[in-house]
Amino acid sequence: MSSRLGDRPPIRPDRVRQIERGFAFVPNRFLHEGFVASLGHAELALYLFLVLAGDRRGVSFYRHDRICSVLQMTLDDYLSARDNLIAKDLVAFDGTRFQILSLPERPVLAPRPPLTSCAQLEDEDPATIRALAVASLREAKR
Repeated sequence: MSSRLGDRPPIRPDRVRQIERGFAFVPNRFLHEGFVASLGHAELALYLFLVLAGDRRGVSFYRHDRICSVLQMTLDDYLSARDNLIAKDLVAFDGTRFQILSLPERPVLAPRPPLTSCAQLEDEDPATIRALAVASLREAKR
C-alpha cells in the first residue's frame, strides 16, 4: 500500500513545529524551482535572515551592523550578498528597510565573471580541475 508524503507520520511527533508569535514563510518554489541553487552561501544566509526578520509583508528594519554580527559576515560579504539579492529580484532595499519580494517567474542567474588567472582556472574551471585530477592520478600510478 503506497502512502502520499503528507500521510506519513512525523519522525518525532513530540517535536512537531507549531506556529507561535512570529511566522516566516518561504514558498516551496524557492527550493524546487532553482532559487536556492542560484544563490551563494552569503546570499542564502542573508535571504533567510531577512525572511525571519520580516513582518507579514516581508519588511524588516535591521541595520547592516546587526545583520553582519548575527550572520558573522564581513561588511564586504554583506554588501555583495545584498546587492546580488537585489539584482536577482528577491529583495528590495531603500537604504533603511528591506522587503522580501514575491518570487519572480524564474531565478535570475548572474553571469559568472571571466576567469583571468591560472589560480582561478585551477580553482574554478571544471575542465582544468578535471585535467589536473587526471594528471595527478596518472602520476600516482607510476
